[in-house]
Amino acid sequence: MDPNHTAVAAPGRLATTTVRTRPHAAPDRLPLLMASRGEDRSGKTSISSVVFHKMPPPETLFLESTSRIQKDSMHSFMDFQVWDFPGQLDFLDPQFDVDNIFGEIGALIWVIDAQDEYLDAINRLNTTILNLQQTYPLINIEVFIHKVDGLSEDYKFDIQRDIIQRIQDELSDAGYDNAPVNFHLTSIYDHSIFEAFSKVIQKLIPQLPTLENLLNLLCSNCHMDKTFLFDVLSKIYIATDTSPVDMPSYEVCSDYIDVIVDVSEIYGWDRPQEVLDDPWREKALPDAESTILLYSNRYLYLREIN
Repeated sequence: MDPNHTAVAAPGRLATTTVRTRPHAAPDRLPLLMASRGEDRSGKTSISSVVFHKMPPPETLFLESTSRIQKDSMHSFMDFQVWDFPGQLDFLDPQFDVDNIFGEIGALIWVIDAQDEYLDAINRLNTTILNLQQTYPLINIEVFIHKVDGLSEDYKFDIQRDIIQRIQDELSDAGYDNAPVNFHLTSIYDHSIFEAFSKVIQKLIPQLPTLENLLNLLCSNCHMDKTFLFDVLSKIYIATDTSPVDMPSYEVCSDYIDVIVDVSEIYGWDRPQEVLDDPWREKALPDAESTILLYSNRYLYLREIN
């Protein structure tokens, strides 16, 4: 299975479908849709490495701090880039072309280290939000409260409440009660970082309601419990049906994609272009599909479609 595709998954009768995407645009012409920002050592580079480069989380311990702007591209239903800004860089400084940075951004991701002192990070975030609200009010502000894997459940939610309260109080005092700020608890050691990125990206997809309706029809007509439309390479889900998302279902579908991609890389083979263009051989070379029987007679199904 080509990893540059997109996939759907559902548990119960779990469906995973892969969709072939349009040809890739030139990397330097991809629209900038997200920017990643935070303090030094907050985990921005580790997040990009795990999500977009499939780096095992333990290996991120050896990554150096970001010293320059780094760009990661994703090609799926929409092509976009994620820009990782160094923690010490102040992109509101007059020497930077602010319009060039924020003119096409759909979301600004701000990473806060939950295991470190975060008051300065909150102050810098509030300053950024207040500046953006005056000139770019439609940019979604997504706050990743990161590295929560080492915290107890109670302490984790206490920190989340404290950060939300501090940010909302200052924005309210400045007259911005309804600023588009969203909060996510994340860690690279579980699936929470992929879940958070999925929610961020879905807000940037104008066709999301249509995709959700199609997945609802798939669930209803095929008697599936849940469906996800995945980007195979990053394991970010582009859309899902409107039933509530439960993390165990998403996790098993995500792990299943890893298995299929790894097996395909070992045993897969490249189809000659003349074979792909031959309509008479279409049935002889079906798109990838796989089914696995889980415990309690539940199925996980993956299918790649054009």
